[in-house]
Amino acid sequence: MISQSWLCVLLTAVVLICGCGEAAKTPKAENKTASLASNIVKLETSMGDIVIELNEQAAPVTVKNFLRYVQEGFYDGTIFHRVIHGFMIQGGGLTAEMEKKETRDPIANEAGNGLRNERGTIAMARSNDPHSATSQFFINHTDNMPLDYVANVKPGYAVFGKVTEGMDVVDSIAKVETTTRDGKADVPVEPVVIKSAKVVSR
Repeated sequence: MISQSWLCVLLTAVVLICGCGEAAKTPKAENKTASLASNIVKLETSMGDIVIELNEQAAPVTVKNFLRYVQEGFYDGTIFHRVIHGFMIQGGGLTAEMEKKETRDPIANEAGNGLRNERGTIAMARSNDPHSATSQFFINHTDNMPLDYVANVKPGYAVFGKVTEGMDVVDSIAKVETTTRDGKADVPVEPVVIKSAKVVSR
């Protein structure tokens, strides 16, 4: 059980996740990502490869948006700019020089799709506005149930896939030394670069 103090830490961190209609159902206990996955993307990073299955059936808007950024080469050369061990690693929007890339319009929040923020899942980062996600995403380093959608209580963060290969790489990234840079906390001292993001075959 998560202690009340730890829950407060998680909820505080949630507010800082930056990026961006809620569905009318409450998340189910089981994560449906694996059985419904329809696309696979490989992130080649400076610390190793991460392979992700995307769940288009559960999160069609989010997956379409993510794949468009992938196919346009948007993520190539971006970094994991926010890393918190035991929480998540976030990237997909800033260059190694901490310059924010220009994005397309925000998308609708699909956090009510039944998928949960379990270890190894990928979800959209956003601001306090539930429908503000653009290009930034995060990979959960642990089970982060406080980030889940709860009907009429909290909008949650939209999970749209999960890591199938390379969780050891995620673990390594989560352990890197971080600092505050350009007013942003939890930035890796040595940039963790996404060299490329590509759709790959099974």
